[in-house]
Amino acid sequence: MSIALARFIAWRLLVAGLFVLVVSSSAFILVRLTPGDASREAFQTGVSDASVAATRHRLGLDQSLPVHLAAWIGGLARFDLGTSSNDGRPVAGVVASHMAKTASLAGLALVLAAALGLPLGILTGTRPDSWVTSIVTVVSLVLVCCPPIIGTLALSLLGASTGLISIAPGHYLWPTLALALPLAAMLERLQSQAAAEAFAAPDIAAAAARGVPVGRLVWRHASRQAFRPVLGVAGIVVATLFSGSVAVETITSWPGLGALMIQALRGRDLYLVAGCALAGATLIAVGNFCADLLRAAVDPRVRLIS
Repeated sequence: MSIALARFIAWRLLVAGLFVLVVSSSAFILVRLTPGDASREAFQTGVSDASVAATRHRLGLDQSLPVHLAAWIGGLARFDLGTSSNDGRPVAGVVASHMAKTASLAGLALVLAAALGLPLGILTGTRPDSWVTSIVTVVSLVLVCCPPIIGTLALSLLGASTGLISIAPGHYLWPTLALALPLAAMLERLQSQAAAEAFAAPDIAAAAARGVPVGRLVWRHASRQAFRPVLGVAGIVVATLFSGSVAVETITSWPGLGALMIQALRGRDLYLVAGCALAGATLIAVGNFCADLLRAAVDPRVRLIS
């Protein structure tokens, strides 16, 4: 491993760690500052003041915000995310199980989106006058402009009326398509623009003059050059994927971080909200880090940027 690559990886790991810490700490602070806490239900049901005070002490809500936040961050070093105020379970175990569900759904959606969007983008970018390009462009623009909640409801209607898609809770197809199709459209638009610019480059024209077949020019030379700009916005793509998963998981009853976060917010479950934010930020950071490694592998010049 070269020194430049080692520095690049170390810097990206540091940035990822800071990102996770800032996001999770911000969620912790915002929930603490929001009026009301997990002890309000006990107070409303007529429980004695002593019981309410004991609950607040157990949850650390009687501490000042800086002290409470420092104690929670200290627990991160021991993988201790606190205890849920709703059911008393350790937050780490609850979040881990839902995090695995979200990661599997997002990973499958990303693979499907890339398998659809990238080849179609190369096709539409290098053949702008074909009828296939016209159809794909219109469909992509509609999907890009369509909010995730609308697409999810449309797929629900399709599944309920035709039976082509199972809309039963826990099935992968419905939420995967709801996440993958808008993302595939975004990738197609990005890849199409990049492929059009790469295909018009002087080196491609020179290769065509030497008699290199068009198929080889498109799928080997132009596609390789067009892949670099798409990797440059891979972080935005990953963030879009996870931000859209909250609505999709809620509508499809998928047991992931999105549904768990909403449940935690409704119950003012401080530690569970912070744990969900930590897990979500970790998934985004890992996705960004993998994208950065791919960029460094494709374009060595990226390693010099720190």
